[in-house]
Amino acid sequence: MSKSEKSWEKRLSGQIDELAMDFVESLSFDRRLYKYDIVGSIAHAEMLAQQKLISKAECAEIKKGLVEISEEIASGKFAFNKLHEDIHMAIEDALIRKVGEAGKKLHTGRSRNDQVAMDLRLWMRDEIELQQTRIGSLQKALLKLAERHAEDIMPAYTHMQRAQPVTIGAYLLSFVEMLARDRRRLGHCRELLNVCPLGSGAVAGSTLPLDRRVTARQLGFADITYNSIDSVADRDFCAEFLFDCAMISAHLSRLAEDWILFCSTEFSFLTIDDKYCTSSSMMPQKRNPDMLELIRGKTGRVYGSLVGMLTILKAQSSTYNRDLQEDKIHVFGAADTIGTCLEMATAIASGCRFNTRPIAGGMDRGFLDATALAEYLVGKGIPFRQAHGIVGALVAECEKNGQRLTDLKLERFQAACEAIGEDVYQTLNPLQVTRRYQTEGAAGPAQTHKQIEYWKNFLHER
Repeated sequence: MSKSEKSWEKRLSGQIDELAMDFVESLSFDRRLYKYDIVGSIAHAEMLAQQKLISKAECAEIKKGLVEISEEIASGKFAFNKLHEDIHMAIEDALIRKVGEAGKKLHTGRSRNDQVAMDLRLWMRDEIELQQTRIGSLQKALLKLAERHAEDIMPAYTHMQRAQPVTIGAYLLSFVEMLARDRRRLGHCRELLNVCPLGSGAVAGSTLPLDRRVTARQLGFADITYNSIDSVADRDFCAEFLFDCAMISAHLSRLAEDWILFCSTEFSFLTIDDKYCTSSSMMPQKRNPDMLELIRGKTGRVYGSLVGMLTILKAQSSTYNRDLQEDKIHVFGAADTIGTCLEMATAIASGCRFNTRPIAGGMDRGFLDATALAEYLVGKGIPFRQAHGIVGALVAECEKNGQRLTDLKLERFQAACEAIGEDVYQTLNPLQVTRRYQTEGAAGPAQTHKQIEYWKNFLHER
């Protein structure tokens, strides 16, 4: 291939337009696929040799040339030229320059359509494992923090209003559980994408006797795709990967939102290491949780990638269209964003501390023990709906008089419901409430310790 020649150039007349060349190229972003393109090309060459479509000597030349190209790219010595459009043609052109005629035979029975579909699947398999490792690191950081606060309590919120007392450990483990779902979703995505499209050609397969299963096995795929028309245009796995990234981002954003509030003077629940804060260019007292705010803000990028991918897919005529070149921009962008956000969240979680004294000092606000009081009445034989009304009226009275439920005399309790006895006060302290939780998975100290042991064992096995 000459320096100015494209793989398809002889079909068209006229000079290559500079504007069109810049518009159509993807080499600027798909070059990160080079390892997978080379690995796939080596597997393809070995299959061609096995099927006697090229000689063993030619296969050896091709493999040697591809390995050298890989080393050149890794070391930064490879000269990329946008004229080649994409990583596939950049590598093929370099190979032909190195080994001559043998290099020209590599593309036998192969199209860039099935080639890029394979490269992207190979890349995503590795990327998923990397993201799962990052998720595991964040889970472990949160678990360590939860273990430190397995018995310390804090208010839980619904509708941003104080609801019931919980352990700080249980609160932190709620994010460990969210992340576990993210990890499983990624695993399912990897399982679905782990099929090999190579050999599907441009759309209809090939008249040459290619052995697709040999190539698939060599590349570690679980199976091959079974319809060449679907194979070259299928990007369902990209959309699923992006949805998984969007869910990870949603969970990280929820964590960030909580902790931004918890760091405020109004809450003072949490202190983040100075390394992960900034100050103000004008106000010298400021200590801003900018890293958390950026984790929250970058969610928009990931959501945008998902919507962008779905929009590409929704109007694709059968089968391959150049629109699909844009898939990598969305997939790579989301993967990069999620990777950095997971790493930053792990660093923040590893270096923060919950301010247990101020939190405990404010636990008497918000009637956190009201639900437990209603359930105490249920234990005395009062129907829950009636118990709910009794406690609601007592709360309203206390709120009006600036009292807590614990401030009420026994006589006042018994005036509201004669079933109430002196043991009622064992129910009214928020710490006592958490110790009385009985249901599996509840947010009390006993359940928190059990959950910590479960997650320690679970994450140790991963």
